[in-house]
Amino acid sequence: MRRGITATALVAALALAATACGSDDESGSKGSGELSGTVTWWDTSSVGSEDKVFKKLAEGFEKQHPKVDVKYVNVPFGEAQNKFKNAAQAGDGAPDVIRSEVAWTPDFANLGYLAPLDGTAALKNQDDFLKQAVASTRYDGKTYAVPQVIDSMGVFYNKKMFKEAGVDAPADLNDLKTVAKKIKDKTGKTGLYLRGDDPYYFLSFLYGEGGDMVDAASKTVTVDKPEGVKAFKAVKELVDDGTAKTDASDGWENMMQSFKNGDVAMMINGPWAVADTLTGKEFTDKDNLGVAPVPAGSAAQGAPQGGHNLAVYAGSKNLDASYAFVEYMTSVDSQATAAGELNLLPTRTSAYAKKEAVDSEIVGFFKPVVETAVERPWIPEGGSLFEPLRVEYTKVLTGQTTPEKAAKATGDSYRKLLKDWK
Repeated sequence: MRRGITATALVAALALAATACGSDDESGSKGSGELSGTVTWWDTSSVGSEDKVFKKLAEGFEKQHPKVDVKYVNVPFGEAQNKFKNAAQAGDGAPDVIRSEVAWTPDFANLGYLAPLDGTAALKNQDDFLKQAVASTRYDGKTYAVPQVIDSMGVFYNKKMFKEAGVDAPADLNDLKTVAKKIKDKTGKTGLYLRGDDPYYFLSFLYGEGGDMVDAASKTVTVDKPEGVKAFKAVKELVDDGTAKTDASDGWENMMQSFKNGDVAMMINGPWAVADTLTGKEFTDKDNLGVAPVPAGSAAQGAPQGGHNLAVYAGSKNLDASYAFVEYMTSVDSQATAAGELNLLPTRTSAYAKKEAVDSEIVGFFKPVVETAVERPWIPEGGSLFEPLRVEYTKVLTGQTTPEKAAKATGDSYRKLLKDWK
């Protein structure tokens, strides 16, 4: 496929054009032994919970480097990918550092928007990172990001509601239907909230039926194979038989409020949702929150590997300070803080031995889940695979199309996106 301009060419072009990228302030003095200048960081974490902790961590970097000003900007996750692309392409307004969803990293790197990090201060103690976390940071033989957080998904459930209904966490989809019926009979509440406007929440069902979006090794589209059709049928049945309620828009807010207020007994979510969940009235006693593996489908039990990386913009005017900032934010101590305060999973092996991680029951639960999570395709188009899937997934759940048509339409869209793929 056509490659974007290289990072080196981008930096040169920006310098010649004298455009203002990243910070407008004076850049740090390379080789002076003391970092200075401004590092603009786009954080895409959840507002009201995660952002407070990450902002505080960034302030700790400023204390270590008094002459560096970290300009913290929280960018809504849903807007960040395109906003960064537009700013980088224009050569104006892109941050020095971005918190990149794992699938965005190869896309940004392919376009030439990220600085290679091999041999820089950003990559300290590389062997300490989990191998599956490192996989998403590399593209075309080079490293373009540092893994900050790794995650996967599980079933969050209301222990009091489960006890009242006399049920245990469901092991597979058949169990899920049985559990939901008993919950409805005993409490009058719906069993599961199935988010219907985000296809990431569909992946566990796709993997559970033995399917996947694509096979990158053979350059084959697989979402429209029989396994994909079965997955669409599985989620449709959950809604049709009353096991789950769903939505076509504003899914995150509807899902979280329904679960936090006790309107539903379960939701599928990841460690990033724990801090928000514990603010709900049903979880003033945090011990009421239970977490279990996502129910298995007919072929397997699997949840997607997710997470976030920190990447440096190729056109940054303060590369040295940006590299140092990335290293600090992905250090053992910073990851331990995030584990302790937010229950987020570290990407460094040694961070799991820190007290903050050891004391977190959520981290302890999700660590083995992450180790067996299904890796997504680390291709430049990986992030673009979700929009066609979102459209059809939502249509299936709301009765606007059939599972067969949805699988075919998604596959057709993928083949237009992925040139020369089967």
